[in-house]
Amino acid sequence: MTHRDNETRGLWLGLVGVFIFALTLPMTRLATGTVDAPQLSPWFVTWARAALAGGLSLVYLLVVRAPWPAPEQRGPLLLALAGNVVGYPLLLGWALRHVTASHAAVITALLPLATAAAAAWLMHQRAKLGFWLFAALGSALVAVYSLLRAAQMGHGFGLTWADTLLLGAVVAASLGYVAGAKVTASLGAEKVISWVCVMALPITLPGAWLTWPENAIAPASWLALLYVGVFSMWAGFFAWFRGLSLGGPLRVSQLQLLQPFISILAAVPLLGESLDAMTLGFALLVVLTVFMGRRMANTPTPK
Repeated sequence: MTHRDNETRGLWLGLVGVFIFALTLPMTRLATGTVDAPQLSPWFVTWARAALAGGLSLVYLLVVRAPWPAPEQRGPLLLALAGNVVGYPLLLGWALRHVTASHAAVITALLPLATAAAAAWLMHQRAKLGFWLFAALGSALVAVYSLLRAAQMGHGFGLTWADTLLLGAVVAASLGYVAGAKVTASLGAEKVISWVCVMALPITLPGAWLTWPENAIAPASWLALLYVGVFSMWAGFFAWFRGLSLGGPLRVSQLQLLQPFISILAAVPLLGESLDAMTLGFALLVVLTVFMGRRMANTPTPK
């Protein structure tokens, strides 16, 4: 297979990964329901989806005969566990009971920029001033969108609690991504997410059992949980990491810019949400700041 063939295959695999991750927002809202019509508890969704991924990961690691992580690798894996297994899905789940998936897509569009900022901080790199300016601009756009949306819905001109949860989810995920990236070179990308999920099993299995729903749950919510457990938490990373490896991180990672728009469009048939000009407009502006900011972050200057 030629280098060009590998690049093309990498881009397609990267697009599959982005599509899988983009559906996480509407699927999570479908799983948890809303305040007026609750379904699965966000606690249960958090534990159960990770337990599903942990079971699949255990089988995978046994099949490939993966060695145990070295002591120096366990710290970053635990941080990735805290951010990506617990923090992000739990905060996202609670927020999506109060806001639409389209609304959440605008806020979480900051994730690539937040990840670059976390990498600059944790890996002791000094990004260009332009990067921080675009990061500030993107954050300001998200704040303005949140304020306008709150005022539009009669909550007053201020940030809602759900927006605070979404911003917390972005921070948690970005720290988890960077922690996982620290050990990707030594462990291998697929093994990183698998070990994270397996290490979480002592927490996620009893957590899922203790929070098992007592009331009747709609079949669609169970299917949505199955999706976020098998695909969002596990299989999506295989496609994404393999795409990055074949197509090159700089090219393939730009596909993440499509993610908020896929989430917004997918929420229409899955949840019956409607498209509105303000959400699409702010999503486009935030994605533009992410694009420009990441270009600045691609050439950091070491300390």
